[in-house]
Amino acid sequence: MLLALGATTIVVVALLWEIVVPRVEEAIARRRARRAIVEPAVPGYDPGRERRAEQRARELLRSCVNDEEWGMYRDLGFIRVWGTQAEGPELRSSTRGAPYAYLVYPHKPVVAYLPQTGRLLSEYCVEFPDETRPYGSARLPDSDDVLAKWMALTGDERRLIASANMHLPGRQVDPKRVRRDLWRLRQWERERERSEGRRDEGGTVPAP
Repeated sequence: MLLALGATTIVVVALLWEIVVPRVEEAIARRRARRAIVEPAVPGYDPGRERRAEQRARELLRSCVNDEEWGMYRDLGFIRVWGTQAEGPELRSSTRGAPYAYLVYPHKPVVAYLPQTGRLLSEYCVEFPDETRPYGSARLPDSDDVLAKWMALTGDERRLIASANMHLPGRQVDPKRVRRDLWRLRQWERERERSEGRRDEGGTVPAP
C-alpha cells in the first residue's frame, strides 16, 4: 500500500514539474522583457561624438595660433615651431648657433630639424591623454594634441624637451615622410609668398 502511494506521489510530482516549470520560465521571460522596455537604455557609442570633438578642437587651435601656423596645419596637417633655446648636447652640437625648428604632428613625436639643411636631429615623445572623458578613447582629438604640444613648446620649450623621451630620428616617424613634409612646407611657403605678393600689387595689405 505504501509502495503504491509513494509511486503515485512521484508520478504526480513529475507531471506537475512538467506543467509548472515551462510556465515559470515563461513568466520570468515576460518580466525581463517588461523591465527592458521600462528601464532607460544605456547610451551607446556615438561615432559623431569624435567628429564634433575634433571640430571644436580645430576651432580652439585656430583661435590660439597665428594665421601662418593655422594655414600650415589646415593645408599640410602639421605645424612648424621655431626653437628658441638650444638646450641639450643633441641640439647644441648639431645647430652650432644656427636656428632650428620642430615639426608638430598629431599623436606623433615632435621632430627637431635644421631648416637650413633639412637635417633631422631627434624625436621627442610626449603624450597628453584626455583624463576627463568617461568613455571612448583616452587620446585627445588630433587638433587638441597639436595645440597642447604647440603651447608646451612656445610656453616652456626647455621643460618640454627635458621631460620628453628623446630618440634618434626614425624611431616612430619615418624620415622619408618628414623630408617629404619639409619639401611640402617649402612649396607651401613659396606659394604663400607669391599670393601675398599678388595681394600687395593689388593694393591690399596682407595679414600680419
